[in-house]
Amino acid sequence: MRKIVLYPTLTLMSALVLTSCVSKKQHAALQSEYSEMGKKYHQTQLELTEARTRITSLESLLAAERANNESLKKQFESLQGVLDKSISQGNVNISKLVDEINSSNKYIKHLVEAKSKSDSLNMILTNNLTRSLSQDELKDVDIKVIKGVVYVSLDDNMLYKSGSYEISQTAEKTLTKVAKIINDYKDFEVLVEGNTDNQPITRENIRNNWDLSALRASSVVQALQNKFGVDPKRLTAAGRGQFSPIATNDTPAGRAKNRRTQIIITPKLDQFMELIDQAPKN
Repeated sequence: MRKIVLYPTLTLMSALVLTSCVSKKQHAALQSEYSEMGKKYHQTQLELTEARTRITSLESLLAAERANNESLKKQFESLQGVLDKSISQGNVNISKLVDEINSSNKYIKHLVEAKSKSDSLNMILTNNLTRSLSQDELKDVDIKVIKGVVYVSLDDNMLYKSGSYEISQTAEKTLTKVAKIINDYKDFEVLVEGNTDNQPITRENIRNNWDLSALRASSVVQALQNKFGVDPKRLTAAGRGQFSPIATNDTPAGRAKNRRTQIIITPKLDQFMELIDQAPKN
């Protein structure tokens, strides 16, 4: 009986010991698993905290970028407005420039037409003035028309002896041709203008080139009056000395050009237009 009782007891004790041993292993395993899970939890918490920190940082960056984007948008709109205004002003300026160019072109065209018309009128006037002269007579008379004023230029060699104001005999042929022009248009004013070079004059009773130029002009005026019947009321004698040169005084050829007598015929406007339209009577 005692064996029978002890046997179950031993069996039970063994079972309890075995059960106790399993529980410790399980507990250790559970403890290890719990510890591992604790570490993972802690790691997860750290990662969660870091993620939240990153989210907060990203949200801050996003807000900053949105603000920056809004600022850039306003700057763009401002620049766009400035650009639109500049383009508009540019278009206005370009349009104004085009108008100015067109206006300039019209003005240039007008000048060209006026120049052509002026040249044509001058040619007509010259032809009418010299119509009473033959081709041979025209060779000795240089006639130019500038702005409606007629300039008849005569070399002093044709009129006077060197350093003198007395008209030579050969000069009368030349003055005869000039007198024809003057007498063809009896209402025109006539200015006879003497000019010299810059070489000093050394003649008795002639102080300087002013005197010489004025005396030469006076000689021509008196010849036109006394020998060719030009009304003295139409005549004016003037001396310009050496102070209106048309060439250099540094060369003999230039000085020869500057020694000249100009007969300036000045019609009034109505006379000028009549002269364009009509030929001389004789």
